[in-house]
Amino acid sequence: MMDWSLPYASNREAVLGKNVVACSHPLASQAGIEMIRQGGNAVDAALAAAIISTVVEPCANGIGSDAFAIVHDGKKMYGINGSGKSPALMPTSIDGEIPSVGWLPVTVPGAVATWMMLHERFGKLTLDQLFSPAISSARDGFLVSPQTATRWKNGTNRFRGEKAWCDTFLFDGMPPEIGQMITLPDHANTLEEIAQSRGESFYRGNLAQLMEDAAIAGGGFLRKADLEAHACKWVEPLSTNVGDSTCYELPPNGQGIAALIAMKIVQATGIDVTNCDDPEVLHVQIEAMKRAFADAHAFVADPDISGDCGDLLTDKRTLHTMLVACCKIDRRSVTRNCTCIYIRCFICYCCAMICNSFIRK
Repeated sequence: MMDWSLPYASNREAVLGKNVVACSHPLASQAGIEMIRQGGNAVDAALAAAIISTVVEPCANGIGSDAFAIVHDGKKMYGINGSGKSPALMPTSIDGEIPSVGWLPVTVPGAVATWMMLHERFGKLTLDQLFSPAISSARDGFLVSPQTATRWKNGTNRFRGEKAWCDTFLFDGMPPEIGQMITLPDHANTLEEIAQSRGESFYRGNLAQLMEDAAIAGGGFLRKADLEAHACKWVEPLSTNVGDSTCYELPPNGQGIAALIAMKIVQATGIDVTNCDDPEVLHVQIEAMKRAFADAHAFVADPDISGDCGDLLTDKRTLHTMLVACCKIDRRSVTRNCTCIYIRCFICYCCAMICNSFIRK
């Protein structure tokens, strides 16, 4: 029996509905629900939400990003790895660390190809329908939300030296304020060209050439040939059983496997996790995630090199990874100070990792 009580100070109630689209921006959720209203399915809703997110939250979602997905069609679980590789001209070694801005760290963008593959296999609506909310928001304008305005400002501080970024995302040289109505006409034109060409322009046509020209001008290594060679991959999701449910994650090069490793470690301790606020339960979860991330950082890499890392989910590996002595905690030592803050912050991240796994009974 589900416990619907609200035991915490925050009284946000559960959202119930036949169809639910959950996004970090209300316009993205609205776009997804609109696809459902038009007769689309969950994949149509997810794609429309992802596409409009590049407009209304460009500081967190970009057309030039990568994408991953796990989809269940009622019979089978599908996984797709839409991440791109490094450009062919990328040197095998560089002096110092790879910078976080500029053209040097740019890899082949895979999100657009992922959208197209998902639409081709699962979509019911047309690409024009899926792209329409995003194009309308970019061309006709939208109000900048508080969180987006904050992140936009932070991005401005980071990319102030990148002229193309400033020309695209600044207005009179400044980031938009909370509630400011803005338009992104070039963004709208780009999305329109992607939709009309089914992504071909982005990887083999006009948009691909524009990216190569910009990369050359900026001293980058990305070329049209890299874009032409890009291919998303259908992959078999990894899974582990948790009670009566099965949790799924994508294999490397993503780090979703860390959530599955942590779940197995927590189960191996035998601790009763039903009392989720118990300090010992929190401590076990924290230690499990620390060990899971250690394995992920050590072994997860390009799948052509690391494989799917499925051996990290064996019972033998779980016992090897787990240190039982570290799964004990003196409850009296958990005071309401910085230690408690550390636990809460860390466990929120851990829960986000675990909840990101696809759970199916």
